[in-house]
Amino acid sequence: MNIKSILAKPFAKFVVSKIYKKSTNAVEVQHKVFKKLISQAQNTAFGKDHNFSKINNYNDFKSQVPIRDYETLKPYVEKVVAGESDILWKGKPLYLAKTSGTTSGVKYIPLTRESMPTHIEAARNALLAYIDETQKSEFLGGKMIFLQGSPELSEKNGIKIGRLSGISAHFVPQYLLKNRLPSWETNCIEDWETKIEAIVDETVNEDMTLISGIPSWVQMYFERLVERTGKKVGDIFPNFNLFVYGGVNFEPYRNKFEDLIGRKVDSIEMYPASEGFIAYQDSQTEKGMLLLIDNGMFYEFIPADEFYNENPTRISLADVKTGVNYVIILTTNAGLWAYNIGDTVEFLSLNPPRIIVTGRIKHFISAFGEHVIGKEVESAINENTIDTNIRVSEFTVAPQITPKEGLPYHEWFVEFENKPDDLKDFALKVDESLQQQNSYYFDLITGKILQPLKIRVVEKGGFNKYMKSVGKLGGQNKVPRLSNDRKIADDLLKFTES
Repeated sequence: MNIKSILAKPFAKFVVSKIYKKSTNAVEVQHKVFKKLISQAQNTAFGKDHNFSKINNYNDFKSQVPIRDYETLKPYVEKVVAGESDILWKGKPLYLAKTSGTTSGVKYIPLTRESMPTHIEAARNALLAYIDETQKSEFLGGKMIFLQGSPELSEKNGIKIGRLSGISAHFVPQYLLKNRLPSWETNCIEDWETKIEAIVDETVNEDMTLISGIPSWVQMYFERLVERTGKKVGDIFPNFNLFVYGGVNFEPYRNKFEDLIGRKVDSIEMYPASEGFIAYQDSQTEKGMLLLIDNGMFYEFIPADEFYNENPTRISLADVKTGVNYVIILTTNAGLWAYNIGDTVEFLSLNPPRIIVTGRIKHFISAFGEHVIGKEVESAINENTIDTNIRVSEFTVAPQITPKEGLPYHEWFVEFENKPDDLKDFALKVDESLQQQNSYYFDLITGKILQPLKIRVVEKGGFNKYMKSVGKLGGQNKVPRLSNDRKIADDLLKFTES
């Protein structure tokens, strides 16, 4: 065991004990974060416009600061991008994280001197929590790969601009630089397929111990490794025992990963966003991710089924309940104020606060009032593939409102690695699972408003072909699990089996 692996254990114990001490007093910690954020931004343009000097408590904040999305915050962001100081946060941001919005086109999310370290520290602490719980630290002595965007940055008005993952590449701790792959040159390759081949070239003969990235793109990397060598990933990398991921639910990919690896490996889920690092999986035995309550962010929550009401319920961590689907709202030390990032979460526990991501508030199907969400369709797939030979590579769901014959239905586009022997029977079982989770959907099926779902099989590699056709292959891009319209579905038709 190398020196890094040895020293990591006592350091992990020290850091994790401090984190849990705060997490068991989460409401008070959040109150202190709130007061600090308001105080530090009083003299910004946003703070003056919203009377921060008169905000003394959370109720004052709610009355002065409405919920915003990127479009409504954009007038302030444009001033930041133009190089003006003291707009959303004191001074200028260090970086602008460039993201792709569905309605806003390119979005620029500020990363400040205060917020940037919280992203790096949270990622580190997720690994420390794993080490402290499992006492496994040997992975620190091997090679680690982080599948991410290009670290090359542009500059505008004195502010550097790039993808969050590319910006983060500039902050890899010195003690991990020798362990880190791929090379800088390979990471800068923009074309994803070319980049994957170069990553395989650089890693196939290395002692990989930790692999990290969005599951769909790591799967593509694993498939290339298997194609290249004819071996399972676990045989190529015998010391690979930790997979770190974020961005999507891993469960629909788990069986496929275990096939490609040839064995089970531990995994850590993270919840990083350009807007802030929100949570990470702190335990291999407890479900959910630990909400980071002292990470430069103040959280608010709106019940998802009220979100589009004129006056939805708006609460802080003090009033949340377990089992409720909430839209998460962020106020951050990067200058985002009551900002809707579009995600929905559910609390599994309150002390400490642990959450799961249930989907996107805009990614749902409610063409008939059913309001089916991402968590429900993923669970329906998982329940009917676990402990079976059925392997699903990718899927998405859309409403079929005007079928050529019969009642409307939900159309599932599924790419299988191993198909079920009886596709119709599999579809019926998935439909039954969905009915059990969603009473509205159950009523629509039993009331003969909808017919049970139908599955359209996507050809192998079809989702990657689709993503390439729309210019979104690789990086941090992912296919939504659900759409309330047919845009993705209709584009996918050309990649389905006849």
